[in-house]
Amino acid sequence: MNPQEDGDKLTVTGRLVKILIHRREDRGMSVDEWASRCVRSGEVHELVTTDQHDTTTGARVDRVGFLGFVEISEAGVVDRGDPVVIDGKRVGSVLGFDSCHFPNHYNILIAVDATVTGRELGLTPDMKVSIGPQP
Repeated sequence: MNPQEDGDKLTVTGRLVKILIHRREDRGMSVDEWASRCVRSGEVHELVTTDQHDTTTGARVDRVGFLGFVEISEAGVVDRGDPVVIDGKRVGSVLGFDSCHFPNHYNILIAVDATVTGRELGLTPDMKVSIGPQP
């Protein structure tokens, strides 16, 4: 995100539609070159935590915890650094994107201190998700 180019924006909102409960130490995702991605209402994207914080294009991301899939209800722009809040609790911030499954969905990589799964956070379907500016 470049503060000289970016202005105010709306928060992207959605709801969890599937909870994931696994983690990997050898996932082999890679950070896309883009610092932002547009998401549309009705799209479904995967939320993935990682304690690897390298945002260099192509950086390998092996240590991950899978949170689940979010259905986007309010379209918008997701930027690197945006806070990710689920059910009113901050989970982490957007590290970047892995598009190995695109156009089916993006993996939205979330920077955290220690990887965590949806089960470990007690997530359930229909919990509210917001990505971006928080009130």
